[in-house]
Amino acid sequence: MTDPWQDPALSAGVRAADLLSRMTLREKTAQLYGIWPGSDQTPGGDMAPLQHALSGDVDLTELLPDGLGQLTRPFGTTPVEPAEGAARLAALQERVRSANRFRLPALAHEECLTGFTAWQATIFPTPLAWGASFDPALVKEMAAAIGASMRSVGVHQGLAPVLDVVRDPRWGRTEESIGEDPYLVATVGTAYVQGLESAGIIATLKHFAGYSASRGARNHAPASIGPRELADVILPPFEMALREGGARSVMAAYNDVDGLPAHAHVELLTQLLREKWKFGGTVVSDYFGVSFLESAHGLTDSPAGAAALTLAAGVDVELPSVRCFGAGPLNEELVDRAALRVLTQKCELGLLDPDWAPPPPAEAPADLDPPHMRLLARRLAEESVVLLSNAGVLPLGSGTRRVAVLGPLADDAAAMLGCYTFPRHVLLDHPELPMGVAVPTLLEALRAELPDAEFTDDPAAAEVCVVAVGDRSGLFGRGTSGEGCDVADLELPAGQGELVEAALASGTPVVLVVLSGRPYALGRWADRCAAIVQAFFAGQEGGPAVAGVLSGRVNPSGRLPVSVPRDPAGQPWTYLAPPLGLRGEASSLDPTPLFPFGHGLSYTTYAWQGPSADTDTLPTDGETTLRLTVRNTGERAGTEIVQLYLHDPVGKVARPVARLVGYARVPLEAGASAEVHFTFPADLAAYTGPDGDRIVEPGELELWLGASSDGEGVRHSVLVTLTGPERVVGRERRMRCEVRVK
Repeated sequence: MTDPWQDPALSAGVRAADLLSRMTLREKTAQLYGIWPGSDQTPGGDMAPLQHALSGDVDLTELLPDGLGQLTRPFGTTPVEPAEGAARLAALQERVRSANRFRLPALAHEECLTGFTAWQATIFPTPLAWGASFDPALVKEMAAAIGASMRSVGVHQGLAPVLDVVRDPRWGRTEESIGEDPYLVATVGTAYVQGLESAGIIATLKHFAGYSASRGARNHAPASIGPRELADVILPPFEMALREGGARSVMAAYNDVDGLPAHAHVELLTQLLREKWKFGGTVVSDYFGVSFLESAHGLTDSPAGAAALTLAAGVDVELPSVRCFGAGPLNEELVDRAALRVLTQKCELGLLDPDWAPPPPAEAPADLDPPHMRLLARRLAEESVVLLSNAGVLPLGSGTRRVAVLGPLADDAAAMLGCYTFPRHVLLDHPELPMGVAVPTLLEALRAELPDAEFTDDPAAAEVCVVAVGDRSGLFGRGTSGEGCDVADLELPAGQGELVEAALASGTPVVLVVLSGRPYALGRWADRCAAIVQAFFAGQEGGPAVAGVLSGRVNPSGRLPVSVPRDPAGQPWTYLAPPLGLRGEASSLDPTPLFPFGHGLSYTTYAWQGPSADTDTLPTDGETTLRLTVRNTGERAGTEIVQLYLHDPVGKVARPVARLVGYARVPLEAGASAEVHFTFPADLAAYTGPDGDRIVEPGELELWLGASSDGEGVRHSVLVTLTGPERVVGRERRMRCEVRVK
């Protein structure tokens, strides 16, 4: 007779509870940790902080009879052919199953921030490029394709997306973030979650919470933020991704918030996440985050003490390998709480079914970089390129005869790759191996775009000079951008500014191309460059995408997800500032960006006509619909990005002058027009008041329709008035402005 936990006709919760009741404490605890095969043998530098110091030898013969919760990065630790990797994983799963009395497999997880982080898998643009696209639908499509490729080789969970809202772009992980606005991060990040989950892969939201608000933009540093910034800026993307995206896992952050590390933060992980937001999935530690309660935060003096604190706070799984959770007996009631969540998730994945088996290695895809994936990567890369300025030199067109291409990144594929791409994350320690996928450089792509042009490295001998500057990503100081690669200021790295100066001195028109993981201060050259183009680590198709914009094959539609500063040390800041955070007579420092959030140019022109609202008076629990006609008045097809900002003139606390509450991509043929509808719910005016409640209050609001976040970008303003009582809103509130383009 089949035991209840093996019966697919029963609910996952019932089956998991039955299995839990049959387990010993050691068996239940084993579901809360994993192993990282090969992590102590990788050459070169760490892929996770203190990886080599904290990864010890694990005796699988002794460990596996109790079962195993997780397998860490079977494809993402060392280079392995797809079919061979699938076979290794299947064999390891069989070893795990055959060793424990319930024949339970482990849950396998991988990184997937810029695609499946595996050798020979498609490399997509970095999340900052997702934000620049302002295209959640395409990001969702990308994530679904990534998830399908992972699932096909036996992976169950993906450690993405990063929902940290950029607070200081000097932070090395800016490239992994979607942008500096919580609404953009929430909507694009939620789309990624929906895509990944649709493929049957567990999406993992990270890093919860406050990680990007670290003091001095230093990785792992304390986050000295107040509860209002946490509630109104940091948390909304996580809430939307759980409510609307259906994410089934959350990763705790390394940092502390006002002295309390996230891995020991009961208020965050249990009271907010579980009790208030009703999250029922798993909370996993960041790699070695449990150990850091002992070694970095000083909250305890032993691995067992760290495990007890973490488990009590609400972390269910220790990643990447067993250290603390296996250090000694734990409170069985807390173990049961966590193990029930883990087993329920395994049941949902089919891992408790009697007939479960890993995907047959013979059926594993031979190609993790198929044509449809490359096409998706190209589409997203093209949509993410931002034209910052243009004095008429672009597009270059077929008539351009002599082009100088300069700069350390002009002929370097690394210019397209973020720190979580396999070549930059793993292959740097395997220089004998090829990259595994084709990544054309900017120079190679330009030669293909302009086959009749003559290319040179002498600006004086050219009609136009393209100067490619920016970043090479890496980990923990081994790059100029990436995890652990924080910077003191926003000056172009490695003296590249002098190269720009030399090119400008030639007298040839200079097109400055910034290929980077963060924005850099460009004020020294902005008025002297003929054009400036920004691309944020645009992936394996990034070279052709940027070259396509330069040649005119691609009409740029990207918009800045982060502000570009004028000066390198000009108070790194975001556009979400109250009046006293902007330029004023009280300070000699001017934080005004050179190019604001939302900015981006096109090769065509648009007219915005006839904004109106269904009603300009609505209750504090009501809504109104704004209508706007957008017309392409130029001579070629293009895509306009219409942005909706909220300006609240009077509030009970100091509020940002403007914040994004909606946006629409509007593709138009030359001469065509479309009507854009924004349904604005009063709930989007909510903010955290003086007593900590999220409130919608009566009064006047201004809805700004703009091409960017600053005053110069605002095209129209619509005044609306909220009436009725002040409302306190919670998790039932509407978080999204619905958009239709007709």
